[in-house]
Amino acid sequence: MALSALAACSAGPSTRPVIAVHGDGDEPSVATVPSGPREVPPLENYESTGMSWSECTDDTKARMGGTAPAGNWEYECARLSVRLDLPSRPGRGSLGMSLLRVGTGGSPLVVVGDAGGEPGTVKAARLAASLPAQVLSTFTLIGVDRRGTGESDAVQCVPDSARVEIVEADPGDESHEELADAYTLASRECVLDMENRLPAVDSWRAAADLEQLREALGVPHLNGIGVGEGSKVLSVYASRYPDRIGRMVFDGAPDPTLDVPSVAESRAVAAEQTFREFQKDCVIRGCPLGAAATDRFKALLESLRNTPLRGGDFDLTPGTATVAVLAGLADRSRWPALADALVAAEGGDKTKLSAFVDPLLVGAEDDPPWLDAGIITSCNDTTSRIPPERVAGYTTDWRAKHPLFGAYFARKLLACGPFPVPQPAKVPRLVGAPPILVLTTAADPVTPQAGSERAAQALPAGIVIGWQGAGHGALGQSACATAAAEEFLVNAKVPTSGIVCPP
Repeated sequence: MALSALAACSAGPSTRPVIAVHGDGDEPSVATVPSGPREVPPLENYESTGMSWSECTDDTKARMGGTAPAGNWEYECARLSVRLDLPSRPGRGSLGMSLLRVGTGGSPLVVVGDAGGEPGTVKAARLAASLPAQVLSTFTLIGVDRRGTGESDAVQCVPDSARVEIVEADPGDESHEELADAYTLASRECVLDMENRLPAVDSWRAAADLEQLREALGVPHLNGIGVGEGSKVLSVYASRYPDRIGRMVFDGAPDPTLDVPSVAESRAVAAEQTFREFQKDCVIRGCPLGAAATDRFKALLESLRNTPLRGGDFDLTPGTATVAVLAGLADRSRWPALADALVAAEGGDKTKLSAFVDPLLVGAEDDPPWLDAGIITSCNDTTSRIPPERVAGYTTDWRAKHPLFGAYFARKLLACGPFPVPQPAKVPRLVGAPPILVLTTAADPVTPQAGSERAAQALPAGIVIGWQGAGHGALGQSACATAAAEEFLVNAKVPTSGIVCPP
């Protein structure tokens, strides 16, 4: 169901008793919560009487396609009706939130992902295959398709032509007019399609959705794993509901201290660093790109600039190739496939490299394109709008300083310009909380390490475990970081902050 239809639609009747909830004007006072660090909360068993879970193993594996984890994994899915909470109708309306559970443990562990990335339900299914068995016997992972994504009444309002134009846009172009026009078209159509529902897709309301999920599960505390930007949702949750914070792990976290342009440049820097690590990995593995990966990528972009590889839903241009490489760099497990895809593109075969872009532009039967929710959520989460002339200056500067990805990240600053400026929610300051474990990755192109460290410093009791590896996220990739998370989640053992895990 499209989010644009939510005003006329709502979930069917439930057999669960009515639950009293906290609205925007009836939230717990931060003054009632002790300041400073608190003890790790105990684990509690959850109830599922209020939700109807059904087997969805085959459907979930189909959503993951050829990258589905090996093993006899079984998944169950459910939907939960949550408040839409429009700015014009606070606390009213409804939308359906899609959930997936995997594991046999009695305590729930919610998984929230990036708004513009793989839906949380699918992320939880993948994560289960990489976590220690004791985590899955202590907890039931509950993946959440956050509002606007996946099967949670996802937004799909950007016209196909604008979506393609945005991703195909050449970062090397001196003019920004065509890209700015594509973002303007995206904004106009989304405003028309979603009307006053557009501002309801943000992290503030996604955090309130988790509170309704906690209530539906019948537990006093919310345990959670935030992957990348999903950590922001958990952080907002902690600020809004400080007495309900459970055991939380942030696997990469957005920087809460920098302005929008500074975050964009930090990502450009981190992406360049990650590509260098990708090249080193190529040398170690003996991949076809070898030590010339950087030069060959630059040459490929120049070749595509002169002769794009056409066909299919979109062309392989310098823009789509850049987006594909950034997507591949973020997923450490797909580095061998990324190397093979680059070599194939050099030979004129766009299929493998285009596959990294497909989820953003094309989506699948049950998963709409990721690009729409990513743009809308990020633009609703900030009041910052960067004028085109400033974007032009950043592009010139960053292209010189960060030649692989600087111009790309600078031009992305055009995205929010045409979108309505939201009314910012005043996030309460978190003054007291139990320890929250923050995992950082040395070369993370999505949530750079320094920003994740600053996110941990902003918490009353943030504990940092740093992995010296590369890719987006350490959980399931670093044995050391994963073991620390296991001890924290399962046994409430809080590690010493500042531990460094080897690559």
